[in-house]
Amino acid sequence: MAIEYTGAGDPARSLALLWRTREKSGRKSKGRPDLSVDAIVRAAIEVADADGLSALSMRRVAEHLGVGTMSLYTYVPGKAELLDVMLDTVIGESERPAVEGGWRAALTSIARQKWALYQRHPWLLYVATSRPPLGPGVSGAYEYELAAVDGIGLTDLEMDSVVTLIGGFVHGAARGAVEAAQAVQQTGMTDEQWWHAHSPYLATIMDASRYPLAARVGSASGEAHNAAFAPVHAFDFGLERILDGIETLIRSRTA
Repeated sequence: MAIEYTGAGDPARSLALLWRTREKSGRKSKGRPDLSVDAIVRAAIEVADADGLSALSMRRVAEHLGVGTMSLYTYVPGKAELLDVMLDTVIGESERPAVEGGWRAALTSIARQKWALYQRHPWLLYVATSRPPLGPGVSGAYEYELAAVDGIGLTDLEMDSVVTLIGGFVHGAARGAVEAAQAVQQTGMTDEQWWHAHSPYLATIMDASRYPLAARVGSASGEAHNAAFAPVHAFDFGLERILDGIETLIRSRTA
């Protein structure tokens, strides 16, 4: 699937949409009364959720709303700006509860919220955000995540690096999970069915003496998960190891 990029639209127009500055100032768009930026963004998210980013276009969103394509441009300049607002909107949907148990519990909660967000909106995995939309959703999420590691002995740069590390890990783990789920849909075969179909033949063909570690470890993993890859296990294991590393860094400051 092709990667889309945020931050490709006109900065002034994107920021005006993200923060709804036209609406706040009372300058309403002269369009259909049943249309609004929010309605268009919600329709675009529904299209992407159902059919992926490749299906997203101004025309498709207009069809989803039952209006003419040109009517959308009264509210949204184009697809690039629309994508920025879509991303900011879904990120702003995540709950931001107070978490007991310190920074480790808070980061665990943040990671699991991000994981769940990618499951609800898998198209997010194919949006490059090195230039993130600077809207209220993204800003609020960043503030919440930084608060989880504020006052624990890290510098400001390290705080930013920690939340970036957690976000990058979850993104990679979630992409593997989504692709594994899509493989089931595309092939009509579960991972367990795939494993049981292939493992007996592999045992007779593969020379275990030539690949002793691959044979031993692969068999143990396959038997444990009934699959060659277990996304949830990989996520849980990886998250704990990352948190262990962060804990080591924090302890080094107080040693």
